[in-house]
Amino acid sequence: MRVTELAKKLNISPDTVRFYTRKGGLRPVKDAANGYKSYTPKDEQRLRFILGARGLGFTVNDIEEILQVSDNHHTPCPLVRELIEQRLQETEARFNEMKRLRDRMRQAVSEWQQLPDADPKGHRVCHLIETFTEHDNVTQGNTHDAEPG
Repeated sequence: MRVTELAKKLNISPDTVRFYTRKGGLRPVKDAANGYKSYTPKDEQRLRFILGARGLGFTVNDIEEILQVSDNHHTPCPLVRELIEQRLQETEARFNEMKRLRDRMRQAVSEWQQLPDADPKGHRVCHLIETFTEHDNVTQGNTHDAEPG
């Protein structure tokens, strides 16, 4: 089957199929006569595996490593267990960071309900943000000067 057929069968974009082909996860056979790539049922199964692994939070590099171990006829299960632990820890850290951000946003919404609008003065842009972040920097010792944004 061709790129578009495989993509349609798995309900993904043809670009997704092409991406995993470029990354080496899929190995279609190239037709010498017309140059079209033809995907086998094995490619379909590998792509299903890749999509399932992505859905569990594995990175593209993780998946490449897992496939390589499997292609060498070794069990990737110990590696998979190790990688999922790492991804879980990373996800927990991002989750906690997002919860802190949500709390700060809620605090800002609550405080800003009580404050009037104000025209910019001096070098100020919006007193709501500037006052909130100045207060935050003083109370928490945060400095955001080095952060891009």
